[in-house]
Amino acid sequence: MRLFFKIEKENQPMIKERALDFSPIQPKRIFEEICDRVRGQIANGKLRPGDKLPSERDLAEQFKVSRTAVREALRSLENSGLVKLQKGAKGGAFIIEGKHTFTRSLEDMVSLGRIPLADLTEARVLIQEVIVRLVCERATEEDFLALEHDIDAVEQLTHEGRLHERYSYSINFYRILAEITKNQIIIILIESLTQILRRMINLIELDEAIDLTQSRRAFMHSLRGRDAEGAVKEMTTHLNVLHDHLEQAQRKAMLRAAALSETGRS
Repeated sequence: MRLFFKIEKENQPMIKERALDFSPIQPKRIFEEICDRVRGQIANGKLRPGDKLPSERDLAEQFKVSRTAVREALRSLENSGLVKLQKGAKGGAFIIEGKHTFTRSLEDMVSLGRIPLADLTEARVLIQEVIVRLVCERATEEDFLALEHDIDAVEQLTHEGRLHERYSYSINFYRILAEITKNQIIIILIESLTQILRRMINLIELDEAIDLTQSRRAFMHSLRGRDAEGAVKEMTTHLNVLHDHLEQAQRKAMLRAAALSETGRS
C-alpha cells in the first residue's frame, strides 16, 4: 500500500507530492538470521580469528533449523570473508581475520589491472598525509627512535648491496608510522596497501637509483620538528618518485613478457 502526502515548508507554499513505500516487510530468511548471529558473536568478541564454529549438525540443533539452512549460511559467511571452510578430519568452519580478505581483494584487483597503479599511489599519498599530521601531534621520543632505527637498518642493507631485500624491508617504515597514530582503521589500511606494494616489488626489478635513506632522513628532520607541512611534502615527493620507478619497472616487465611470448611462437 502506498501513501501520498504533501510537504509544506514553513512560510512556503505546498510543493510536490512524494510517495512513501510502506509495503509489507519481508521476514529474513533463516540463513540470513544465522549469519547475523555469527556476525554478532564476532562483533562482541566471543568469536575471534582462529576459532572453530560448532559442526554443521550441532549448529542446526542449537538454532533449531535445518542443516541446509546452516550450510547456506556458512557458504554466505565464507563469501563475505568472515569464515574459512576446511574439509577433512580436522576441517570445519573457522573464523578468519577480516583484514586479510580485504588485502587479498585489493591485491587481486591490482594484479588484474582493475585498479591502476596511479590509483594506488594517489590513495597512499592521501592516507600518508593524514598519518604524518597525526604522527606530528602524537609521536613520542620512543616513536622517533623506532623510525630512525628502521632507517639505519635500510641504510645498512644498501651498503651491503642487498637492494631487493632493502626495498622489501623498507616498507616496514610505513607500518611503524601508522602504528604511531594508534588508529586501528588506519593501521589496517596501511597494512593492506603496503602488502600490495611488497608483492609488486617482489615481482619486478626496481631501479637501484632510488635513494631511500636521504629522503627519509629529511623526512625525519621535519617530523622531529613537528613540521607537518615539511614532512608531508617530503613524503609526497618520495611516493611520487617511487610511483615513476614502479611504472617504468612494470613497462619493462611487460616488454620482456611480450618478447618471450613472441620467441615462443617463432
